[in-house]
Amino acid sequence: MGARPAAGGGRWVEVDPGRVARWVEGFADRHGPPTTTVQEYGLLLAAPDGATAELHTPPGAAAAADVPGFVAAAGAPRRLGLLLARKGAVAVGVAEGTDLVVSKVDTRYVQGRTAAGGWSQQRFARRRDNQAKAALGDAAELAVRLLLPEVSSLASVVCGGDRRAVETVLADRRLAPVAALRAGRLLDVPEPRHAVLVAAVSAARAVHILVR
Repeated sequence: MGARPAAGGGRWVEVDPGRVARWVEGFADRHGPPTTTVQEYGLLLAAPDGATAELHTPPGAAAAADVPGFVAAAGAPRRLGLLLARKGAVAVGVAEGTDLVVSKVDTRYVQGRTAAGGWSQQRFARRRDNQAKAALGDAAELAVRLLLPEVSSLASVVCGGDRRAVETVLADRRLAPVAALRAGRLLDVPEPRHAVLVAAVSAARAVHILVR
């Protein structure tokens, strides 16, 4: 379980689906039995002492009217597409429940920044941009090969890495059906590698809870 500050106050907590019921019990023990209301994002728990917890439905999970239904939906097996992209590297996969069943990682050299000035700096900048465009073009091809044939079986597509790189990949017209399944969350991941892709499965399935 991880936590981070939330804009506007409170904190975001990421909880494994299998631990959500226990987390809710702890919230009730600390703040009193909460009332539950259905919201567009999932469920709102409002405790007698004024504390609230927003349970956001994880990507691909069905909506629920109460906590037991939410827990069941969050933990249910479903197929998720994964697209992690940064300049020069991409990882694409398909997860079946908690298992990564399809995966491919591709890296391509993109020159680092240079301290040179003048014409040389402009030349290196152009070369670097061209290398980055070629790398993201390869990333789109990889997504077409791995994700497009799986679209009909995917509950959602979860992306991670650099937002601009991800959006550049999904701008490929062939990937429109994949982009239509894109989840709202963007995973914060380092340069895509196989181990990073494996870890992304749990991050994609995690329940995000906003506590105030």
